[in-house]
Amino acid sequence: MNEKYPRHVETALSGYELLNDPLLNKGTAFTEAERDAFDLHGLLPPHVAELDYQVKRRLDAFRGLSSDIQRYVFLRGLQDTNETLFYALLTRNIEEMLPVVYTPTVGLGCQLFSHLFRKPRGLFLSIPHKDDIRRIIGHPRYDRVEAIVVSDGERILGLGDQGAGGMGIPIGKLSLYTACAGLHPSTTLPIILDVGTDNQEHLADPLYIGWQHGRVRGAEYDDFIAKFVGAVRERWPHVLLHWEDFAIGNANRLLARYRDQLCTFNDDIQGTAAIAVATLLSAINVTGVPLVEQRVAVLGAGSAGTGICALLLRAMIDAGLSESEARSRFYLVDRDGLLVEGMSGLQSFQAPFVQERTRVAQWTLRFPGRTGLVDVVANAHPTVLIGTSGQAQAISQDVVRTMAYHVRRPVILPLSNPTERSEAAPADLDAWTDGRAVIGTGSPFAPIKRNGKTFRVDQTNNAYVYPGIGLGAIATKAHRISDDMFLAAARAIAESSPARGDPQANLLPPPIEIRKLTFHVALAVAGQAQADGLADPMADEAIAAAIKAKMWEPLYANYRRLQG
Repeated sequence: MNEKYPRHVETALSGYELLNDPLLNKGTAFTEAERDAFDLHGLLPPHVAELDYQVKRRLDAFRGLSSDIQRYVFLRGLQDTNETLFYALLTRNIEEMLPVVYTPTVGLGCQLFSHLFRKPRGLFLSIPHKDDIRRIIGHPRYDRVEAIVVSDGERILGLGDQGAGGMGIPIGKLSLYTACAGLHPSTTLPIILDVGTDNQEHLADPLYIGWQHGRVRGAEYDDFIAKFVGAVRERWPHVLLHWEDFAIGNANRLLARYRDQLCTFNDDIQGTAAIAVATLLSAINVTGVPLVEQRVAVLGAGSAGTGICALLLRAMIDAGLSESEARSRFYLVDRDGLLVEGMSGLQSFQAPFVQERTRVAQWTLRFPGRTGLVDVVANAHPTVLIGTSGQAQAISQDVVRTMAYHVRRPVILPLSNPTERSEAAPADLDAWTDGRAVIGTGSPFAPIKRNGKTFRVDQTNNAYVYPGIGLGAIATKAHRISDDMFLAAARAIAESSPARGDPQANLLPPPIEIRKLTFHVALAVAGQAQADGLADPMADEAIAAAIKAKMWEPLYANYRRLQG
């Protein structure tokens, strides 16, 4: 361990108080000497266990459960009891447990959050107590905080408004910051901004734990957010503030308002963009189509879809296209069809990706007067199709077969989650294209069969990106996070693509390699922060050392009792 997290811990806690602190509890791993010193005899069974033994016991118990929601509850209970054991179990079994700790199971966890609530974790900051924010976050227990994930619970995955139940998202995201990037759990803080909910099912539920009030909007909402951000900046000048699952009406504008005030980003917009771009850069090894020749269709022109386009546009310009040429290669389809110039109701973040009406005026349309996805595929012949609509099965067989007729190796990324909201299933995409589709999904799917062999479906999970973004920013105390830092992250992931060496291989490394990959992403992000002038100058060796120093390993320390 490094100096910040030493092998020896000194604490005045003892007995039940020590066992009830999840950051300090070791359970049956307390040694005989520690049991003597901390008055633990009788409170623990006499067997003294090693961490490896505890991990095996918990893994057996985890695998003995019959449903993912039971496994989710089991892991959350372990996290609230013994964090070192929880993270040892998670990091050693990340591929198996990632879908339980996060998407898709976390979605159901949010829906049932009020019924599953057992023990407080993180902070619930509500409108009725808006004037108490500075006092609440000022408690000494939060002195070491370096990373915050915050949500207002309005757009949880593809499930909509979950109110205070959205707390499951910040908890899950920060669990992966620790598992994948090694941030010490004491430096992470999940926060839900409880501004009410418009979910009538929750409001009618007597067990709902949130503020029983309709969702506050407008000036009152903005004032609350401003109070929160101001308090955070004052309390932790160098903190990483990660926005998560805000609705389309707030996500982009809040990012635009605050991104130059502190070290902050929105994972739904920027993290999703980075992993999607990384996947597309990796797919070039398979398709042979260079970036400057790609044509991109996107179903779902919300924050995620336009965020992907914005970062991909940046990459295309860097690759040699003019800005106008690059913009012309994007075809975004929303509920009213293809985004074209002059269309009413366009959001400001959608405007850069409208198509000129003259370019599509001669298209043959299936239904005159409306340009849908099938029309885009039939006329524009996109090489890439991305789904960010949240609409199950929205990418149809007709669309896919039409795309595959015009493109030898179509790249298709149905990215919506949880799994039941995915725009298409990988097995269907594979069948509809006779095995030619290059596939990446936002949710986990079972492997598919190709040429008689089992093939892992690439999950374009943000867990490949955001832990490294955060680690690089925190290690270098970056003042801000730039778009080029996300592009650097995408390129670092693409450089680690198995397909670089074998076009028949996967686009992304297996999840078991995420922690190693995160280190390389952090290095790339830190280097870009230096290039952008967003962090104090550091030598390459110092950057690598600073990143490694932040990567905590879940191992037990030896304890000494403080008298007090």
